[in-house]
Amino acid sequence: MIKELDTVVLKHDIAKYGLVEGDIGVVVHCYTDGDGYEVEFVTAEGRTIAVLTLTLNDVRLMNSKEILHVREVNRQAA
Repeated sequence: MIKELDTVVLKHDIAKYGLVEGDIGVVVHCYTDGDGYEVEFVTAEGRTIAVLTLTLNDVRLMNSKEILHVREVNRQAA
């Protein structure tokens, strides 16, 4: 079950915002129906790239045995 402040992993690209599968976000709000989440994606400097309404089709909880990876953000999205 995903809850507020959980770290989640994007399951697919969202090109409009320069996000790619595997990008990490934080749940900033859970809707009461349990099917929707507001997820914030930020740069290492803390600049928000996007806050999106997503579902379990879009994100999953981060596994404790996964390793983080760094990539440069598409300039259009930053």
